Amino acid sequence: MRLSEPAPAKLNLALHVRGKRCDGRHELETIFAFCTDGDLLHAEPADSLSLEVTGPFAAALAGESDNLVTRAAEALAAQAGVSGAAALTLAKKLPVASGIGGGSADAAAALRLLTRLWNIDPAHASAVARQLGADVPACLLSMTSRGSGAGDELLLFEDPTIANTPVLLVNPLVPVSTGAVFGQWDGVDRGPLGAWSEGRNDLEAPARAIAPAIGEVLDWLKGRQGASFVRMSGSGATCFALFESEQDRDLAAESVPPDWWRLATFLR
Repeated sequence: MRLSEPAPAKLNLALHVRGKRCDGRHELETIFAFCTDGDLLHAEPADSLSLEVTGPFAAALAGESDNLVTRAAEALAAQAGVSGAAALTLAKKLPVASGIGGGSADAAAALRLLTRLWNIDPAHASAVARQLGADVPACLLSMTSRGSGAGDELLLFEDPTIANTPVLLVNPLVPVSTGAVFGQWDGVDRGPLGAWSEGRNDLEAPARAIAPAIGEVLDWLKGRQGASFVRMSGSGATCFALFESEQDRDLAAESVPPDWWRLATFLR
């Protein structure tokens, strides 16, 4: 019996950093949206827990001893009181350290997938999600939502203009450390999040300072025909553009410079 679970790419349509918390994390206001494409996780019954990583970005995780997928499996097994045995295979299609929740989405997919494989209460997955990272609860839900607190306090967000919107993700293949970007944030509270389309990403300036190629990607996307909304996601370096039509998106995708990664998809 082999089960599979998608790990949709996460986008921050807006990301406001409001301050630093006493626990060392940051106070955020964000709108999470998810794509119809991303990584893919498979699981089969086994005598022990194992993880194999395949796909175009597998090499970036080679030799990693603390993969979030494995951590999610172990935390879920401990929470549910089960043996925690499974043979996992992760098809890694999203670049790592790229601001689109790759690791968090993979961990969330593991929680959903192993809940089915081990036939346990889904409440166990919700209970451990926050332990794994601030984005994991949102990725566990994988639905458009408004995040506050450290990003892990969620409310479903309904906006009929979001679902099925054509979107193009572009990354200059420069890994960016989330910790480094937050460390360069200037500490200025620029105000609360209202309408997402009028919001901002407060991490864009520090991310661009660390990886100037992000600015090149944003400028390139803004020049594409039919691009109605352009922003960097998370702490970078992935940027995205929402398009008025699938045709405009596909024309833009075909012209992405060959040394940049791209993903033409839709918002869920």
